[in-house]
Amino acid sequence: MRRFVDISVPLQAGIASDPPGHLPEIDYYDHKQTAAEVVSFFPGATVDDLPDGEGWAIERVRITTHNGTHLDAPYHYASTMDGGKRAITIDEVPLEWCLQPAVKLDFRHFPDGYVVTAADVEAELDRIGHSLAPLEIVLVNTSAGTRYGHPDYVGTGCGMGRDATLYLLERGVRLTGTDAWSWDAPFSYTAQRYAQDHDASIIWEGHRAGRTVGYSHIEKLHNLESLPPNGFEVSCFPVKVHAASAGWTRAVAIFDD
Repeated sequence: MRRFVDISVPLQAGIASDPPGHLPEIDYYDHKQTAAEVVSFFPGATVDDLPDGEGWAIERVRITTHNGTHLDAPYHYASTMDGGKRAITIDEVPLEWCLQPAVKLDFRHFPDGYVVTAADVEAELDRIGHSLAPLEIVLVNTSAGTRYGHPDYVGTGCGMGRDATLYLLERGVRLTGTDAWSWDAPFSYTAQRYAQDHDASIIWEGHRAGRTVGYSHIEKLHNLESLPPNGFEVSCFPVKVHAASAGWTRAVAIFDD
């Protein structure tokens, strides 16, 4: 028997899920509101002809491909990947990346804004007794996981540094994920570090690792606290948006019980 654990957040308006200017908007239309629209397709029909006078329920959304739980394509990070090749878009991400055995790294103890190092990744893998295999999906559980929808969500949690990201990629990992707003540390903390020495290499350093080795990651995962370190698969096929930098995904952890 297989057990499925939803590790996605709902796409929801009116909550703190993204920075100002990037929030999703959803208009809901119920069966009564659309009844006249439905009968307009059928000349001579009236609303009274419909069962209970009901049309259809629909929603109109204004979102980016980075709202809700989504999968970033290498094209999001830069125009090139793998040391100069054209970066692939979300409709070109290999499907085999998106259904693989997975491992969870528990970094909830790191403070907000902390930049995870390769040594941190190695130490956590040693703690859980796991050796990475090519194409395994690596999920990062941060302190942001339980703050989705709260005002402090975007600025909460640690981020994955360039060296930590390359540590994974050099071992054949091609898809990762985080329950934070970004794979990188919250921008507010990176901005403070940049103000001190103006080292531009720290800006989006985890994402930019994709210029060296192309990879995808999931952002805004949910419920990672309920997962064990390993022993499960993750399914996270993205919506096939033509030539896009990301696609929404219903990420699910799958267990063979």
